Amino acid sequence: MDLTVKRLSTLAGVSVRTLHFYDQIGLLRPARLGANGYRYYGQAALLRLQQILFYKELGLSLDEIAALLDQPGFDVAQALAAHRRALHERVGRLRRLIETVDQTIAFLKGDNDMEPEALFTAFSDEQQAEYAKEAEARWGQGVPDSSRKWQAYSAARKAQIKAEGQQVYEDLIAQIGQPPESAAVQAAIARWHQHLRCFFEPSAAVLRGLGALYNDDPQFNATFRKMNPRLAAFMRAAIEVYCDQLEK
Repeated sequence: MDLTVKRLSTLAGVSVRTLHFYDQIGLLRPARLGANGYRYYGQAALLRLQQILFYKELGLSLDEIAALLDQPGFDVAQALAAHRRALHERVGRLRRLIETVDQTIAFLKGDNDMEPEALFTAFSDEQQAEYAKEAEARWGQGVPDSSRKWQAYSAARKAQIKAEGQQVYEDLIAQIGQPPESAAVQAAIARWHQHLRCFFEPSAAVLRGLGALYNDDPQFNATFRKMNPRLAAFMRAAIEVYCDQLEK
């Protein structure tokens, strides 16, 4: 049975005004208009609205959502599988953050000892691989199994990669305030790009996606703010310049 706009609003927790707006911009059309002028929504519209709400939860703009949903060959089942992976990654990240918080609270109370490195376990370079997976879920770009690649490294190589990653971000922080297109900033972004290759081979689209993720996602942005409050926005601007050059 088709649902009225009021019934769909109640069912999905979306205001009637929002549904009218989605119709106005072509994001979610009703299946039909009744003789009384009422909008009626069928199953296809309900599934599309679910996708819209999932992508909004992941932080995409309405323009980005429309582009994804309207691309040729869009597959709802595949999209749901991607949403599921992204949500599992988010749950895993939150669990690690909770563990780090619990350990730090115990340390501050004097209940245990804590090595300095443990303070930053939740923000390690391995997290870059998880950022990449969420970028894949958001932007649909293929990213190989970076966790498997990481596990194949020796302990010495892992330590080297971590040290290199720390230096990469220190170099980027040192460039904050310089024009994103400057040679020094672009060289620092190129080193960041090279560092990511320790985990996976990123396309320009994934690089742009990571820049957006660092800056726009509240949880990711909080991680970067701990390094420097201006770092995420600075990196996003510099990455855009860098990718423009890559794609020429």
